[in-house]
Amino acid sequence: MKYELPHWLSFVAPIFVAGIIVFGLLMAGKVPLSYNFRNLVVRWKTTLLTALAFTVVVTLLIIMHAFATGITRLSEGSGQPANVICLSDGASDEIFSTLPMNETSDLARQEGVARDAQDRPLCSREVYVFINQPTPIVEGDRQKHRFLPIRGVEEPDISALVHGLELAAGEWFSEAGVRGAPAGSQQSQVYSNVEVVMGEGLAREMGMEIQGRPYEIGATFEAAQRQCVIVGIMRGAASTFTSEIWAKRQKVGEMFNKENLYTSIVLRAESPEVAKELAERLSHEYKKSAVTAMTEPDYFKKMSEANEQLLASIYIIAGIMALGGVFGVMNTMFAAIRQRTTDIGVLRLLGFARWQLLVSFLLESLLIAALGGLLGCLFGSLVNGVDTNSVVGTSGGGIKKVAFKMIVDGNTLAAGVIFTLVMGILGGLLPAVSAMRLKPLESLR
Repeated sequence: MKYELPHWLSFVAPIFVAGIIVFGLLMAGKVPLSYNFRNLVVRWKTTLLTALAFTVVVTLLIIMHAFATGITRLSEGSGQPANVICLSDGASDEIFSTLPMNETSDLARQEGVARDAQDRPLCSREVYVFINQPTPIVEGDRQKHRFLPIRGVEEPDISALVHGLELAAGEWFSEAGVRGAPAGSQQSQVYSNVEVVMGEGLAREMGMEIQGRPYEIGATFEAAQRQCVIVGIMRGAASTFTSEIWAKRQKVGEMFNKENLYTSIVLRAESPEVAKELAERLSHEYKKSAVTAMTEPDYFKKMSEANEQLLASIYIIAGIMALGGVFGVMNTMFAAIRQRTTDIGVLRLLGFARWQLLVSFLLESLLIAALGGLLGCLFGSLVNGVDTNSVVGTSGGGIKKVAFKMIVDGNTLAAGVIFTLVMGILGGLLPAVSAMRLKPLESLR
């Protein structure tokens, strides 16, 4: 999904169009609008129930749309324009990539790779895995599991620069990667605590699930039958990295049998333009090993494409729910016509044309829809900024567990307005045509 227009404009545009439609109907209808208001007030119970059906549909639509928008913004915010991600040839996702260490050692020395203040190449060598982690058993409930993403990096400060991340609290893990063992120690470290840095989104979600409050520095947990201690909390802004655990690459390799390979190598280029050239050159001209290289925005765009399928499914589900709202309006308007056949006959004898009656009943339907749609937009907006999490698909068939905020923006509210307008018109059109066809004398009998 693209966000090229200001969100306020995408919200105002449907309202403006709806206003033009209603204004046109008012100018063409001639039947006083007070007549419609009076009938809605007289049948207030039916009007309220029908409006509530619209409220439920629009509220659910906005909540689901906010969920999809949150995932889309997350995937868009995860890719750095100047980053190039290198995977093994044919791999489209890092979870399935295998890059031999001895064949990719000089990737960091490629022309166009940026360097930090100490003249170190901005190259992040990584091993990414995810595990199926059992959650605490609640009494009377069955065992449940959660997906836990773990990323091993060699130089965490360099990797943080490459990905645009920073520590919110604590420090990066040590050179040894374990607590209580000195760097270069040859002793068995089976019972040592693995030092990890946890994304603040995962620390909040996992901590609340296990201990009823977010994880803090010094907290311990078990992963892959190893005890882990949190030495830092990582702030990832709106990115997938806020849902990950980072640890020393060597330790992650030992734990998951990936000692002699990387799953991805991420290079920070000197500029986004250089990044595109570098990705193209590595994909076609790198001789030591065949690699698939692409810019990070292109890589994370694949997640957005999967999310577009989710958004399409949301619209299908919302459309099915909208049918209930349409039939509710139809039922209400047909009942109103049966009760007001005498009124229709009188209006015809007073000189109102058939099409003017059609417009009058169509406006009445739109008034009911507008009441329900307004409440639906109001209630749906309450989820804006709410923290949630989900498992999302990636380009190569893998999955990622991500924490993100639901977002109600102009596009989301515009979808609610459009659905309200369409449901109101469809729900009122058939009853309005029925009222238009009534003959004046027969209506008065």
